Amino acid sequence: MALQAAALVPSAFTIPKEGKSSASFKDSSLFGVSFSEHVKADFNSSALRCKREYNQRNGAVRAQTTASAPSVTRASPEGKKTLRKGSVIVTGASSGLGLATAKALAETGKWHVIMACRDFLKAERAAKSAGITKENYTIMHLDLASLDSVRQFVDNFRRSGQPLDVLVCNAAVYLPTAKEPTFTAEGFELSVGTNHLGHFLLSRLLLEDLNKSDYPSRRHIIVGSITGNTNTLAGNVPPKANLGDLRGLAGGLNGLNSSAMIDGGDFDGAKAYKDSKVCNMLTMQEFHRRYHEDTGITFASLYPGCIATTGLFREHIPLFRLLFPPFQKYITKGFVSEEEAGKRLAQVVSEPSLTKSGVYWSWNKDSASFENQLSQEASDVEKARKVWDVSEKLVGLA
Repeated sequence: MALQAAALVPSAFTIPKEGKSSASFKDSSLFGVSFSEHVKADFNSSALRCKREYNQRNGAVRAQTTASAPSVTRASPEGKKTLRKGSVIVTGASSGLGLATAKALAETGKWHVIMACRDFLKAERAAKSAGITKENYTIMHLDLASLDSVRQFVDNFRRSGQPLDVLVCNAAVYLPTAKEPTFTAEGFELSVGTNHLGHFLLSRLLLEDLNKSDYPSRRHIIVGSITGNTNTLAGNVPPKANLGDLRGLAGGLNGLNSSAMIDGGDFDGAKAYKDSKVCNMLTMQEFHRRYHEDTGITFASLYPGCIATTGLFREHIPLFRLLFPPFQKYITKGFVSEEEAGKRLAQVVSEPSLTKSGVYWSWNKDSASFENQLSQEASDVEKARKVWDVSEKLVGLA
């Protein structure tokens, strides 16, 4: 989930199978066919032997006859087209924004949520605690800090036979107080390796599945962050996001023969997170430019508001975790609950009014959505192309 908090506090503070339609053939009378009048027939006693029984209570006519049954054109009641449930993958759905989004979508009865999580048991407990009914979710293992795990997840998902209508890239690692970098299974700095590279590979592999979907509105959504946007007050709180010339990313972010930071600088856990969010937003813009016109898929990013109580801050210092929620509630007035943020992300997944591609969505104080502006770096076309090309090489797609 996007970092909402450190943005506004100085760093010195360091504070099932394919879903079934809602009206199936079994639900409608005589396989979806409605008869407006009683069956009428002239029976010739010399040619037909028929036993008729008329039921006064429901007006139905039952007949046994040697005559062949009339042909029937099957149709939905009143000619209305019925749709199956939508199928949506949400990464990091075992807590915070991801869990709130899964709950909001599942409660509509119109979505089946694939909760893509690293800890299966944690996700199962979270789903039950949130009251998500079993028929509305499936839990599948995914560790974005391992590219092998990403590939295995995609393989397992395809074997499940479920369609993919919407992909939500939400999971994130935030290590603001880390003094030294930690690394993914492939040796990438953990924040960028998980938040960006893991999601990049997942998105590229599942693009084929999204494109195969017959759902009316297919979408690919990634959670951005106000802290990666240097055109905002929050985005200007040090350390500011800055990808530089991408020398660290091109070198593999391994901290050995290259820096663990994208710009090649010294390691900073808070900046690594912000940089990863810039990569997320650049990548979604690039997806839009490369694939929207040909596929019709909607590609969008968003910032759902400052969720000051989110577990994303669990690695921050205790004083920050204590003071930041009231700071957001009473000083900045920017506080948003996990429940409200989940509903906002669910809107981007399902609302017909939010189908525009290439958009970075935000919400005003009246909880109305609007198209926000990305910073110069987060919307840099040339930098987006370079991030894409380098990322392809790092995850083994080029």
